[in-house]
Amino acid sequence: MNALRVGRWVLVIALFLGVSASTASAQLKVPIAELQEVLIKGSLLTFNDANVTGNYAVLHAKVSKPFRDQFSPEKLAEIFKEFRDKHIDFDIIAAKKPIGTEEPKISDNGILSIKGYFDTTPSRVNYDLAFIMSDGEWKLIKINVDVKKPDK
Repeated sequence: MNALRVGRWVLVIALFLGVSASTASAQLKVPIAELQEVLIKGSLLTFNDANVTGNYAVLHAKVSKPFRDQFSPEKLAEIFKEFRDKHIDFDIIAAKKPIGTEEPKISDNGILSIKGYFDTTPSRVNYDLAFIMSDGEWKLIKINVDVKKPDK
């Protein structure tokens, strides 16, 4: 099976924040499916564009404030260098429907978690994303992208 793998690229940027639970976060609701798709595709396509162009300014501008505070565009370029070096480009996801692997949920500290994949060939684009309310909207706080052959 391992010989069939095209590659596995995993990168996790997770901020282990002490995002405090508040009455506002307790009232948060999981977004409707259409908004989830917008969050997933918007995040992954911006990430993909940054990797393809080597310009991380837009990705940096679109993530949550805690993410921006911890990672400069230059640091993001350094972290994601392997994606650029391997010429990983998964813009085909724009034409695909995301497939959830778990029900989206909001943790007690207000973090929205969305996990799933896009059924692309020859490799599948798997994602594990987390969002927080930042600047009045859901913004990325964690991104884990794994591009590999699907398990049979």
